[in-house]
Amino acid sequence: MRRSTPSSFRRSAFRGPEVDQQGQNGLLTTYREGWRNRSLLGLTISLLLVSFYVVLYWEHKVQEQFGVAPFTAFSEAVGLRNRWYLYGFLYSVAMIAGATYYLRRHGNSRYNRYRITVNVAIQIALGFTLPFIMPLFGGKELYFSYFWPLKYDYLYPQTLADVPLYFALYTVVGSLLAAPVLAVLYGKRWYCSWVCGCGGLANTFGDPWRHLTSKSTKSWRFEQLSIHLVLLIAIATTFLIGLDWLIGSDHPTFHRIISGDDWKDWSIKSFYGFAVGSILAGVIGTGLYPVFGPRVWCRNFCPMAAVLGWIQKVGRYRIKVKPGMCISCGNCSTYCEMGIDVRSYAQADQSFTRASCVGCGMCAHMCPRGVLKLENSWDRPEDKERQRLSVVDF
Repeated sequence: MRRSTPSSFRRSAFRGPEVDQQGQNGLLTTYREGWRNRSLLGLTISLLLVSFYVVLYWEHKVQEQFGVAPFTAFSEAVGLRNRWYLYGFLYSVAMIAGATYYLRRHGNSRYNRYRITVNVAIQIALGFTLPFIMPLFGGKELYFSYFWPLKYDYLYPQTLADVPLYFALYTVVGSLLAAPVLAVLYGKRWYCSWVCGCGGLANTFGDPWRHLTSKSTKSWRFEQLSIHLVLLIAIATTFLIGLDWLIGSDHPTFHRIISGDDWKDWSIKSFYGFAVGSILAGVIGTGLYPVFGPRVWCRNFCPMAAVLGWIQKVGRYRIKVKPGMCISCGNCSTYCEMGIDVRSYAQADQSFTRASCVGCGMCAHMCPRGVLKLENSWDRPEDKERQRLSVVDF
């Protein structure tokens, strides 16, 4: 006689909240939802995001063609000063919605709850509210959650001369001292997964597409080339603009080539803002979430990620692998938003530190056997070698 399964068991085993609180439930739906897998719907979402950023950055072109500046008009209608405040508001809303989505699936992890909560709180407080309030009291709108070279103009002499002394000191000390020291102690995750607004959007709004990040060797080689090339360009641009500030008045041609006072004239300064600040960070970095995953910018182009990655390699942070435990399920690699083939390290019982790792913790969270653990530890070289963790391996 066929035995029936109690309805209560069926609900708890397949549909109930008990299973929703297990980290593994994401794999059951990831490849069934077309909008998350480069389907027509997914490509449409990407096209809408790209279009949004194109209009946002080049609204004056839209106004020239159609006689209307849509974002400026809407922002003024709702009481915001300009389209950038509207963007900050929409950015915060997207992070809140994405955080809700993320925590419903992975909020059983305390690390995830703390990380996402801090990320969203910093965006709301430092990425929107404070910059919005400061001009109301006669101050400049300042963003305390960004440092050079991510905020590429923060070390330009013109910028430092134009901001209050306390903020000039804050951005210099934060960019050149605090950020590197914290990367030595805690890896780049303290910034890329907890503080940074770009990483915050990827953590939350971009989470549904994290599995789309390529793990191929070809992608890894492109990442190494592209991210370090952007870093070199950022450093060179900052140096040239600093040099122009010192001698530009005596060499007008040099000044025009480097800084260019008129926005209609191309210069090294305007080109970097266009190519890196607009195209790579915005149009490609966010618009292509549904195509290439949420860390296109962070993985391939962010100059600050490159700097912190170098430091992370010689610091305390690593992912520790428990030997003899991996069952090769592949969850860790599937959910790595930075394209690291974590499974290959776990299969080899090899603890590791990768420059690109942002410490999101999803590999450890999704592992059904607890093979992986994020650690900060000053191990001696012989301890690292015993764990098959390279002392220095770039």
